[in-house]
Amino acid sequence: MSKNSNGGSSVQRDQESSYDPVRWLNLMVSEPYYLFHLLVFFSYIPVRCSAFQILDPARNSFLLKREIQVFVAYCVLTVVKIVRTESWESFIQDTLLFAKIFLTAIALVMDYHLALWYALAFLVIHIIAQQPPYEGLGSSNHLTPLQLESLLTEGNTSRFWLVEFRAFSTSACVCTSSFFPELSITYSNTNLSFGTIDLGLFPNAAERFGISFGSLNQLPVYILFENAVEVARFPEFDYEPYVFGPTITKVFSATTRCKCCIFLPHPLLALSVPKRSNLFLLHI
Repeated sequence: MSKNSNGGSSVQRDQESSYDPVRWLNLMVSEPYYLFHLLVFFSYIPVRCSAFQILDPARNSFLLKREIQVFVAYCVLTVVKIVRTESWESFIQDTLLFAKIFLTAIALVMDYHLALWYALAFLVIHIIAQQPPYEGLGSSNHLTPLQLESLLTEGNTSRFWLVEFRAFSTSACVCTSSFFPELSITYSNTNLSFGTIDLGLFPNAAERFGISFGSLNQLPVYILFENAVEVARFPEFDYEPYVFGPTITKVFSATTRCKCCIFLPHPLLALSVPKRSNLFLLHI
């Protein structure tokens, strides 16, 4: 488990690796999710060269116009996502989705059989590969259910524990995987500690902490413990997930006498940390 005193150096290493182009190139080659997508996207180049020789000039001209329109639309959407995105994982997921839609649409203009093959290829990738989550840990601790129970019952540990229960089989947990480590770096101290439990590795822990697998859209779940007692959670027990939830944002704002509110990676979830108090509240 990582120590709070190493939080500064840890977040610096995480930030450097996040913007390291060599790391991203290595991921593209080593991760099946990225590698398979790149192979499918670049397969359009030889297909297009062959089509240029087969199609008549009028059809080639029409196809070129559609390709330019698709490229411009993709660039506009990418710029919008860069401005509004909250994490690189979310940005990559959305831009890949746009690219798959546009590539299939262009293939449909060329030949509907080709469009069906691309749709099938993307479906196979979705089944056999998964987008890798954020690898940084920050000042949070990867815990097992037994470790969490032990930490909560020990008297010499932090008074508050904020624990994220997640499963990387869900896209929501992958897209928000960088938020909790960043939050732990900023607010981890002697009174508040952060931990994560992967329900994909420990599914039995879901029932132990009152988390239902009836709807995977409920994850991630955040539970705040004070002296081994649960004092708050989000979503609550009666939470009903919606297909289109509120916009997820992270807002960092603080004044001398005001609370500092950090909007966590789930709609309407906020962790309020009063500046001159040790009280931590989860509220909607």
